[in-house]
Amino acid sequence: MSLRRPLFATTLGLVTFATAALADTDPAVEARQSQFKLFAHNLAVLGPMVQGQMEYDAEAAQTAADNLFHLTRHDQGRMWPEGTDNASIDGTRALPAIWEDLDDFAAKFGALQAAAENLQGVAGDGMDALRPAVGQLGGACAACHDDYRSER
Repeated sequence: MSLRRPLFATTLGLVTFATAALADTDPAVEARQSQFKLFAHNLAVLGPMVQGQMEYDAEAAQTAADNLFHLTRHDQGRMWPEGTDNASIDGTRALPAIWEDLDDFAAKFGALQAAAENLQGVAGDGMDALRPAVGQLGGACAACHDDYRSER
């Protein structure tokens, strides 16, 4: 019985601390950062294959490509509200330029979607098909990062 109160107090303290920490993070920023982590998680399968650091595995390549395709189809509407740039809040690398030229930002995301669709269509067809499709996807990522993401 005497152990219950300290355990309850500790649990309550941890919940309070976690809630306070989450309150400092914008949910939209968390959502888009989570999406980018999932992009990276799947690219971590494809990158080593096309770089020759890992043997080509058609099933793994196709699964990663399928995941990337579906991630690019996730509705972005609520993930990019104004005021969630790195000049307005801490914890994001999104530049204010995104909201200054939303049409270009959307076009670059459209190019990412097209590259992901192309990758999905060829990922299981061998390295000769995979390599240029991953390159196209990487180029789409870089085009957006070059204009709309801060270095660190």
